[in-house]
Amino acid sequence: MQISGKKVVVVGLGKSGIAAARLCAELGAVVVATDSAPAERLAPEVAHLPARLVLGGHEGVDFRGADLVVVSPGVPAFEALAEAERAGVPIWGELALAASQLRAPLLFVGGTNGKSTTTTLLGDLLKAADRRVFVGGNLGTPASEATKLTLDAAVLEVSSFQLERAPGVRPRVSILLNITEDHLDRYASFQDYADAKGNAFVSQTAEDFAIVPQGDAECLRQARRGSGKVVLVGGAGADYAVAGSVIAERATGERFELDGTQLHGRHNHHNAAFAVAAARALDVPAEAIQRALRDFTPLAHRMALVTEARGVRFYDDSKGTNVGAAVTALLGLTEPRGVLIAGGRDKLGSYAPLVEALRRKGRALVLIGEAADKIAAAVGDAVPVSRAVDMPSAVRLAFEQAQAGDAVLLSPACSSFDMFKSYSDRGERFAEAALSLKQELS
Repeated sequence: MQISGKKVVVVGLGKSGIAAARLCAELGAVVVATDSAPAERLAPEVAHLPARLVLGGHEGVDFRGADLVVVSPGVPAFEALAEAERAGVPIWGELALAASQLRAPLLFVGGTNGKSTTTTLLGDLLKAADRRVFVGGNLGTPASEATKLTLDAAVLEVSSFQLERAPGVRPRVSILLNITEDHLDRYASFQDYADAKGNAFVSQTAEDFAIVPQGDAECLRQARRGSGKVVLVGGAGADYAVAGSVIAERATGERFELDGTQLHGRHNHHNAAFAVAAARALDVPAEAIQRALRDFTPLAHRMALVTEARGVRFYDDSKGTNVGAAVTALLGLTEPRGVLIAGGRDKLGSYAPLVEALRRKGRALVLIGEAADKIAAAVGDAVPVSRAVDMPSAVRLAFEQAQAGDAVLLSPACSSFDMFKSYSDRGERFAEAALSLKQELS
């Protein structure tokens, strides 16, 4: 779509909406920027947008008279938007707007868990080969801020929300790491959520790559909604097979070593294999990949090794804000058993997969937060369960139940907003408590 001279309404003025409004104005559109929140609850930059502002609601916004409506990822459907859509007004997400202006191959990283680590690592693999790369999207910087850059690739973490309204967007490479229950307060069913994730594949052609986990029927079904070449990541027989600490590329026999890297846990080894597969699809040399793997520093609060005390390792996976993430972290431990610290604000999913993971890998469970009763009821007597009133007591209880060689793992399976300002605040409190306990024991 030619944006210049068009009437564009941007809905939702968080980071993505601010970037979208600026981009539309720079492209010559007449912009109305609106948010249901009042001005005092929005970022100061909103007041300086080159747009007519309608805040504290959408009263007076002519959605049906717009040439284009751009919706931020966090904005759910509402009636005026639906009426505009029925009247034939194009409704795009910020991702679609940015993709229409980016002149570089798009690499999407989607899935319920592991997106941020894989996105960041993939960016590093490409940079190691001297590619000019933008890394962002749902991770950090909105894609709309990259449209003026000269790039060889744009690596974008993509959420289900962003993919709800991304018509015609064609990634050269699309990764779908996994799909587990999440955001069921937004979607009517798990299948609706899965289909939103799979929208990333729909416009791919035979020249593109769809990278999915081996043996995952739902991810494969989503990949086949488009025409991209399917690449499998998994165990023996996969295009990129993970065995121990080695990623093997079936087509060439090339092997990528993970020993000595900071990628802890089997699930992070698989995340690395997805990133390697995507980089190889863009012809990144093996030696550049191996160098970047060795030098990679993981993001905070994603299976980060905090410390070790008396043979027990403490891992901060505070970003594990849903059941699937906690299950993956627990089962991915290289230690024989783990004492899990979990709980927070419930996200309405089932805890049954966590119970099974605890039976297989858990030494004990320490619960915090609002969801403690619900999780305890689900776990029953599968493992010993105890309660803690704050993070220091949770860390102490977990350590007391661990054995030498075990791990203490914070992977909460819940959001943080009942006790902490954010998942990062929660992770920092965990690290402080673990380091304090180590100092006390030494």
